[in-house]
Amino acid sequence: MKHDDAKILQEIQRNTEMGMTAIETILDKIEDDEFSLQLSKQSLRYSEIHNKALDQILNKEGEVYHGSQINDLMLKGSIHVNTALNISKEHLAEMMIQGSNRGITSMWKALRHNQLAGDDAVELAKELMDFEEKSIECMKEYL
Repeated sequence: MKHDDAKILQEIQRNTEMGMTAIETILDKIEDDEFSLQLSKQSLRYSEIHNKALDQILNKEGEVYHGSQINDLMLKGSIHVNTALNISKEHLAEMMIQGSNRGITSMWKALRHNQLAGDDAVELAKELMDFEEKSIECMKEYL
């Protein structure tokens, strides 16, 4: 597997894992069923994209991304701190928008620094970014 492909696919895995962890952490705080369902659908989509990246890595015998427990704890801790005084839909939607924006930015960086990546990895990265943009639009309804 080419180095650039591996880096992009690992970044896709990192981004999707962060999205799933954030949603998992936030779901416990939501009292609105519609909002909860929307986030659950987003988590499912993150999972699908994550699995596509994993399939590409495994098919080309590349190295799988291994997230750290420290990063997970930091993300969860940050969410808990940010929601300690405010668990309104508006605030949670804003947090999700900010996370999606960070995800898009990190994917653009990965693409710019790994320009020799093949079409499959680039296409999946763009699929993730498109999904993030749609998620942002969806979350705007809750602001």
